[in-house]
Amino acid sequence: MLYELKQLLPDVEIVGFDISKHGMYDAKEEIRDNLFQHKAQDQYQWEDNCFDLVISLGCLHNLRIFDLEAAIKEIERVGKNKYIMVESYRNEQELFNLQCWALTAESFFDSEEWIWLYNHFGYTGDYEFIYFE
Repeated sequence: MLYELKQLLPDVEIVGFDISKHGMYDAKEEIRDNLFQHKAQDQYQWEDNCFDLVISLGCLHNLRIFDLEAAIKEIERVGKNKYIMVESYRNEQELFNLQCWALTAESFFDSEEWIWLYNHFGYTGDYEFIYFE
């Protein structure tokens, strides 16, 4: 996605990170210098409100609750605007589907629980849920 953003907005400075080495190696060469390996729950190297926009897509479900808190608080801290998309469920069938799909997931929360966590952790950005119907 960072590559596509850079293509649409060539003058924008982008930065990204991934916990995995293959995330760096598989990245397009045009953006590879703007990527680094880092855990989402570890403190970010940037100052408060450093970024105009911070985006997290489908990653936070892989964190345990205490790591989830740290990651959300860091997103809140460094971003002027924020957007988080996470996997969620609205019924038992969607929970089952999510559990079958997300083999490395640590956090399975329904939408109301995610919203409660966002409020509890002080998150003020936008968010969206995807469901496995």
